[in-house]
Amino acid sequence: MVVSRLKVVTLAVTAMVVAACSKKDNAAADTSAASSTTTTDTSAMTGSSMSAGGSWSDANIFALLDEASAADSSEGAIATTKGTSAAVRNFGKQMVSDHHKLRVQGEALAKKLKVTPTPPAGDNITSDAQRAMDNLNSTAKGKDFDKAYIDGQVDDHKKVLDLAVKAMGQAQTTELKNLIQKATPVVQSHLDKAESIQKTLK
Repeated sequence: MVVSRLKVVTLAVTAMVVAACSKKDNAAADTSAASSTTTTDTSAMTGSSMSAGGSWSDANIFALLDEASAADSSEGAIATTKGTSAAVRNFGKQMVSDHHKLRVQGEALAKKLKVTPTPPAGDNITSDAQRAMDNLNSTAKGKDFDKAYIDGQVDDHKKVLDLAVKAMGQAQTTELKNLIQKATPVVQSHLDKAESIQKTLK
């Protein structure tokens, strides 16, 4: 199960990194997303995309993963200022930093492969992320916010892992698959840390 989970995480991370390729201004996108287009529950975004039937092209995978990564980064930005617990604020900072790096890596690979990220039909990640972000922004600073943010991150990273699994199975290029595998430990570490923090907030 651990190996399988790591694979999913790797896929998710790689997908996010690859997806980043679609956005030329990763840093700007991360910052702006954090303040206006992120999701409290990334899992909601991933779930919507996952439910969309059909197969994905590499262009679709890059787009979906970048959207998911941008959401995690944006949510993290909110947590850095609204989080009450030091653990929550630090986790938020890590999400901003790690996901920005992943997006930059994804962008570089997409450019190298000459792939233009294109969301698949039925992709609701962006709209779901906006709703999640609105929810985080409307939640009062304090224990309620900390719990809402971390609960969302746990669900989110689990969903991203599922997304990564599907992406890994449908990725057409070896480079994209390798990227996903390299990102796996990063995504898994995010989920592990979020679950650890979640236990302290109950």
